[in-house]
Amino acid sequence: MEKVVGLWPNKSKPEAKALASQIKPWFQSRGWDVVTEWAEIVEHGARFLISLGGDGTLLQAAREGAPLGIPVLGVNFGRLGFLCEIEREDIFNTLEKILRDEFKIQERLMLEALVKRDGTDDLSQLVLNDVVFSRESENGVITLQVNLSGEPSVSYPADGLIIATPTGSTAYSLSAGGPIISPNVQAMLLTPLAAHSLSARPMLVSEREEIQIILAQGEQCLVTFDGRNSVKIGAGETVLIKSSPVKAQLIRVGNRSFPQVVREKFRDRWHE
Repeated sequence: MEKVVGLWPNKSKPEAKALASQIKPWFQSRGWDVVTEWAEIVEHGARFLISLGGDGTLLQAAREGAPLGIPVLGVNFGRLGFLCEIEREDIFNTLEKILRDEFKIQERLMLEALVKRDGTDDLSQLVLNDVVFSRESENGVITLQVNLSGEPSVSYPADGLIIATPTGSTAYSLSAGGPIISPNVQAMLLTPLAAHSLSARPMLVSEREEIQIILAQGEQCLVTFDGRNSVKIGAGETVLIKSSPVKAQLIRVGNRSFPQVVREKFRDRWHE
């Protein structure tokens, strides 16, 4: 296998591009090739990707690398950084460990979302964080009917609904009042947005379920996949969501546990 590494910097962050320019000669001096374009990453079969940015940058890299089995190391340039493994000042010490094979691969659950409009399969998306259903500002409350593996389950009259993976539980779902879920839990989380019913509560379901979301009331609803691609669905139209056989692969160096990550990120709330 070729000794190739892919760099995935957030191009809107000058400091990320500056670090990328330092990483490239570091690898080259050790006999590695460094590629930055996706076509080259695929062509040369990069052994791993280095994401330079925040959690959003890592999500992009992991989502693209997952179908090809390419793991990702996240270097945090953002603020919170639940997913990124290391801070920028630790990059070269960490890379030395990786070249000595002193790391682990952590697999993360991903979702497949299939939009069905007019009785046909219209759009398919691979998702690492979440699928978000939201009403459009000029319209009123929408009602989203949730069926689990073909059986009616719950109805959400709300401003919207988030279907999140454990990875996505620390993203939009968390700000909407959803729980934090360990990445070791294989499950999908449903978190309503500004629910208009006291009985409309977050719900955790097995990754074996197939979630069917139907726009039961309201003219239109916006569906967004990992905060990037969006599509509108109309009344009675459906989105099917299920776990994907494809797993995102994150590089973990050291023994930092999930409880430790949570404690570090919420240290302003932590009392020794």
